[in-house]
Amino acid sequence: MPRDRSASPSAYHDHHGKVLFVGAGPGDPGLLTVRALDCLRLADVVVYDTLVPADVLDMAAPAAARLAVPRDGREGNGDPGEATGRLLARLAAEGRTVVRLKGGDPAVFGRLSEEMGPVWEAGIPVEIIPGVTAAAAAAAAAGIPLTSRASASSLTILTGHEAADKPEGIDFRQLASLPGTLAIYMGVEQVERWSSELLSAGKPADTPVTIVSHCSWSDQRIAVSTLARCAADFERNNWPSPAVVIVGEVAQPVVGASIALDRGRDRGPLAGRRVLNTRPRGPRDDLDSLVRAAGGRSLRVPVIRIQPPESWQPLDDAIRQADTFDWIVFASANGVRSFVDRLRGAGLDGRSLGTARLIAIGPATREALEHAGFTCDLTPTLFRSEGITAALARAPTPSRFLLVRANRGRDLMRRELEARGHVVREVTAYSSEPVESLDTATVAVIDQMPVDWITITSSLIAESAIRLFGSQIGRWRVASLSPITSATLRQHGIEPTVEAAAAAAESLVAAMADWEIAHAPPPA
Repeated sequence: MPRDRSASPSAYHDHHGKVLFVGAGPGDPGLLTVRALDCLRLADVVVYDTLVPADVLDMAAPAAARLAVPRDGREGNGDPGEATGRLLARLAAEGRTVVRLKGGDPAVFGRLSEEMGPVWEAGIPVEIIPGVTAAAAAAAAAGIPLTSRASASSLTILTGHEAADKPEGIDFRQLASLPGTLAIYMGVEQVERWSSELLSAGKPADTPVTIVSHCSWSDQRIAVSTLARCAADFERNNWPSPAVVIVGEVAQPVVGASIALDRGRDRGPLAGRRVLNTRPRGPRDDLDSLVRAAGGRSLRVPVIRIQPPESWQPLDDAIRQADTFDWIVFASANGVRSFVDRLRGAGLDGRSLGTARLIAIGPATREALEHAGFTCDLTPTLFRSEGITAALARAPTPSRFLLVRANRGRDLMRRELEARGHVVREVTAYSSEPVESLDTATVAVIDQMPVDWITITSSLIAESAIRLFGSQIGRWRVASLSPITSATLRQHGIEPTVEAAAAAAESLVAAMADWEIAHAPPPA
C-alpha cells in the first residue's frame, strides 16, 4: 500500500536535518547540475555509491563526512535499499544535511523508493535533485539521438540485470516490436541473454547497437556493433562496466561519427596525452578542464586530503578580532573558504574586518576571495611567500598581520615579516594530510591506462606521490607548479620535465603544452 506522504509525523518539527537525493550524473564533474554542486557544498554527510568517481565526490565540502554504500547495497538483513534509507534517516535525525549521491539520475534504477521510505516515515524533509542519466549521456558521447521522427518515436530504458525475486520478467517480445530505441543499463554481464532474447522475439539481427563504456570518464570507450554480433564483441573487446547499450536505428552514428568524437578530444598540444592530476579538487579548481581544453585527458587521483584543523578555536578567535589587524594574508583558496565559512557561521560579515586589508598569495586565492564577495587589496606578482614579503617591503612598521594558512607549509613569511618589525599571528584554517594508500580500483585504473604526465602542485603532494607511486613516476613526465615544488622533487631524485612560469593552473598546462609542441615529431 503506498505511503501517505501528504502528512508528516510530529517529529517533522523536532529536528533540522534533511536528506537530499542528488544525481551525480555519469561521472564527469562538468555534467553535475548547478543545484547538485550547491547541495554537495552544503552537505554535512555524503552517502555515495561506490561507482561515483572520486572527481565528483571531491566537489563536496572538505569537512563533509563521506560514507560509501556497497554496489549491491547489502548491509545487514532485509531490503538493501531500506537499509540505506534507515542509515540516511539516522544521520539526518542528528540534525545534519545528508546528501545521498547516486550515479546518473536518482530516479532511474536507483532504489529511490526503497531508500526514501524510512526517511519519510521518520518525518525528515526530502528533496530530489535530478541528474544527467546514463542513457542521455551515452547518446551525447556517441553523437547519436535517442529518438528520431523517422525511426524512433519512443525510448525504453531497461535493465539487463533484473532482481531474482521479481514476479514478472521483461517482455522481450513486446520490446522487439516497439518502433523505438532501447537503452540497456547494467547489461554487460547479461549481454548474451538480452541480445538472444531480442533476436528470438524477432528483432532484426542487423539492428545497430552502440556501446558506451565508462561514459564521460577518462577511459571512456565507444564502439558500434549489431544485435547479432554484440555478445561476441563484448567478450572479445572486454568492454568494462558500467556501460550503456543503445539498441535501435538511431544507434548507427553518421559514418565516422564515433571515431571523430574520440579524435575530437585529441585535438590540441596535449592530444592523446593522459594527465594524472594529484591534487584534491576544490570548488573552483579548473586544472582538469584546462587539460581537456588542450586536447588531453585528465585522471584525478588526489594524494593528499583536505580536512578541518585539529581545533577551530584559534581561527574563530582571530575572526572575532579581525578588526585589530592591518593586513589579513590568505595563503590558499582553501584558507579563504574556511575563513569565510567560520565568519558567516558566527553570524558576521565583511564589516567585522574593519579596515584590515586583504592579501591573496595568487590568482586562485584572489578569485576565491572575490567569489565570496570580498575585495582583494594585493596579489603579488610572485605567487609564493617571497612575493608577499617583497610586496610589503614599505608597509608601515609595526603593522599587525594575520596569516591564514594550512597546518603545513614554510614558515618563511612569518619570519621575514617579524624580522622587519611587524607583529604576526598565524592561524590554521585547514589541515593537509597525505593519503595513506590508494584503493585497489584506483591502482587498477592506473595500471591499465597509460599515463603520460603527472602534475605536482606542492611539496606535500610531491612527497606523498613519490611514496604512493614509487618507481612509476620515473616512467611519466613530471609537471611542477613552482621552484619550491621542483626543489622537493629533486631532493628525491626526480627532475621535473617542466616547471610552470607562474604558480597557476593555466601556467602549468601551458608548460606541458609547450613541451609537447617542442618535442612533436616533424610532419610526414
